[in-house]
Amino acid sequence: MHLSRLAIGLLLWSAILLPAQTHKTENVIFVMSDGLRTQEIFGGLDDGLLPSDEKIADRMKKNYWRDSPAGRRAALMPFLWGEIATHGQIYGNRELGSEARVTNTMFFSYPGYSEIFCGFADPGIDSNDKKLNPNITVFEWLNNKPAFHGKVAIFGAWDTFRYIVNAERSGIPVNDGWSPLTTIPTTPELALLNRLKADGPRVWDDEPFDFLPYYTAIEYIKAKKPRVLYLSLGETDDWAHAGNYSQYVEAAHRVDAYLKGLWETVQSMPQYRGKTTLIFSPDHGRGDGPVAWKSHGKKIPDSKYIWMAFLGPDTPPLGERSKIEAVTQSQIAATLAALLGEDYAGAVPNAGKVIPAVVGH
Repeated sequence: MHLSRLAIGLLLWSAILLPAQTHKTENVIFVMSDGLRTQEIFGGLDDGLLPSDEKIADRMKKNYWRDSPAGRRAALMPFLWGEIATHGQIYGNRELGSEARVTNTMFFSYPGYSEIFCGFADPGIDSNDKKLNPNITVFEWLNNKPAFHGKVAIFGAWDTFRYIVNAERSGIPVNDGWSPLTTIPTTPELALLNRLKADGPRVWDDEPFDFLPYYTAIEYIKAKKPRVLYLSLGETDDWAHAGNYSQYVEAAHRVDAYLKGLWETVQSMPQYRGKTTLIFSPDHGRGDGPVAWKSHGKKIPDSKYIWMAFLGPDTPPLGERSKIEAVTQSQIAATLAALLGEDYAGAVPNAGKVIPAVVGH
């Protein structure tokens, strides 16, 4: 009897002294950079792809070339390797035994985005055509919950996101392509952004330069304070397809600056400070070498390899992961929901499972 009472007392005392682990993430910011290669993420500037124009090549080397891969990648993506690698987790460096890959067989955008958003690959999604996604995304699933209804928003450079998230059915506000943002009160900044979308030069018909969706999303965050915000940037893919390595590299560097700007913006706001997780990934990889780097798809098997990064209050600071089991982009949806305390993997049995280390398990 005495031992039983002693055991109970010790349990009660330990419960008082050792507080239970608390869940801190209340918001998620998810940023993607279309087709940004693992080669630049983990190795920085690729000197085998420097342009023949010596002036441009010299400028690129001055800005981004360092003696080691670690130095080069830090010069190219300083926020990723200075902040996220220090306080979060990065997956996908196969040289360290950390593989991240897609599970769809297409290795291009719509199938990739759908896999990421839904948690599984749909063989019926086999093109980039503007067709409504028949599958329910994790964003729609969250938006249907009272705690998140009206607090989910999608921003994308590519004008196909309204179809990928099935905006009309899901009821989620989507601002993509060249569309003006008209669902929040107009500010001088927003008025200028909308004017630039209407009057600015268009290099690509289906999407603007990344600064437009980025700064538009910033205005929306300030006005509406969503709990889940998704932002997709597209210049890395567009410049790569054009074979313009210098612009591709500069676009990647700007994406890193946008990540830093987003993170500093939300950390300056009480609703987000210390309660927000940042996710960063691409939709597919690319090939390697002077020709294959420009493209991706079935004919380029290496374009199945991607990377993922996570930073937030519930993600242990494990840095660049090594010698671990492979992860897939189909796991992002369930992991995103789990960070918010929701069980998407349980509700959608064919979805990829949560990445345990990201949520502190």
